Amino acid sequence: MTEYKTVLTDSSGEITEKKSRFIGTLHHVENEDEAVDFINEMKKKYWDARHNCSAFVAGFDDYAERANDDGEPSRTAGMPILETIKNMGLHNVCMVVTRYFGGILLGTGGLTRAYRDAATAAIESAEIITMRKLNRATVSVDYDAYGKLRYEAEKRGFRMINSSFGQLVSLEYALSGEEAAFLGQYISEITNGLRTLEILEPDWFQV
Repeated sequence: MTEYKTVLTDSSGEITEKKSRFIGTLHHVENEDEAVDFINEMKKKYWDARHNCSAFVAGFDDYAERANDDGEPSRTAGMPILETIKNMGLHNVCMVVTRYFGGILLGTGGLTRAYRDAATAAIESAEIITMRKLNRATVSVDYDAYGKLRYEAEKRGFRMINSSFGQLVSLEYALSGEEAAFLGQYISEITNGLRTLEILEPDWFQV
């Protein structure tokens, strides 16, 4: 995976179905442990609710996805939440849908729709962002080369993520493979081969 969609901050959405309240809360997580912590946090916050059903999709090398019905009939709550998350193309998120029972039974079909609708409402209120895996690349140049490099990088929309100024100017960029190849060649040209672009470990950046 080189790109995925996630949420920037927490979001929530609420629906009412036959007097039962369903409150969906969506949260960004990086791994399963963070998802479990968030689920427990929501259970404490909504301690008086009948159910706090949940699902999450998180991690890469340690990828995990889980769904929990929290006492609702099997596959009527956690799975609809999980399917909604995946259908929306989200990753590294955890959703908890809290139900305050209104006294009227909804049946399995009604429960499935209600949990799906609450999850959808929370996602629709979220600020969804795209994360892309890019190369971290660093270089140190003199001030004359810095002026040329800055002009060319800004013209091409290359992302500078850090800079420091001393006897030399040290710069750090987040670049695609193609961008890194171009910038490395350009730096070599403007410094007569004295400076090279050092490629570090890739990382995730919001785009």
